[in-house]
Amino acid sequence: MSSLKVAIIDDESLARLRIKSLLAQASVANEVVAEFGEPVNGLQWLQAQDQAGTSPDMLLLDIQMPGLDGMVLAARLRELRQPPVVAFVTAHAEHALRAFDLAAADYLTKPVRLERLNATLDRVLKLKAARQPEPAVDAVDNSADVFVVQDRGRLERIALSQILYFKAEQKYVTLRTAEHSHVLADSLTELEGRVGERFIRVHRNALVSRQAMKALERRADDAEGGETWAVQVAPTMEWLSVSRRQVTAVREAMAAQG
Repeated sequence: MSSLKVAIIDDESLARLRIKSLLAQASVANEVVAEFGEPVNGLQWLQAQDQAGTSPDMLLLDIQMPGLDGMVLAARLRELRQPPVVAFVTAHAEHALRAFDLAAADYLTKPVRLERLNATLDRVLKLKAARQPEPAVDAVDNSADVFVVQDRGRLERIALSQILYFKAEQKYVTLRTAEHSHVLADSLTELEGRVGERFIRVHRNALVSRQAMKALERRADDAEGGETWAVQVAPTMEWLSVSRRQVTAVREAMAAQG
């Protein structure tokens, strides 16, 4: 059974003690890897773990704390390569809407009930599974590589060869195949490290499958009032913007595909 590595940041020692007690009773296996009563120290630890590639899966985070507001801390986590999934734990329900604007997995009000915590842990466990690509069925046959996404409460395996592109839009990333679109919580930088050389970064907001690129040309840009480079993706025939510094790399990648 998969387990969650959990960190806690809350300036109240009794609140941290209660959360740890509930985690010990939870139905989802978990390990508290760190706890902090001071948010700045907690943020510094998370940044160090991110650099080392050992970030926790989940952060239980208080909102109103001296020194660094929990909302501000959560926003700073977006700068990390592999940020933990955040669940806010607070006595102040009025912050819920703002919390979900920060893509929080959940918003727990104190005193936290075990059944609510179990539901949150289960949600984070599914997010963790969706973020981790399953190993290739055949290590020699790269076409067997798969990407796992969570879609409407179920996990779906998608062959990397079927993915046309990943595009960042506001807080989420869209995974596009010829037939469907899926919304992911991952960052584009994290995805780039997972999908490897099969995809090329064409713009700061898009990764495109090398085999899906059909055409590269200058096209009218209504937003800028001029022209910009764009790549056409088959079979949907969509056009995605290409940054100037990536034009040469995209052209070479298309030539290499024949």
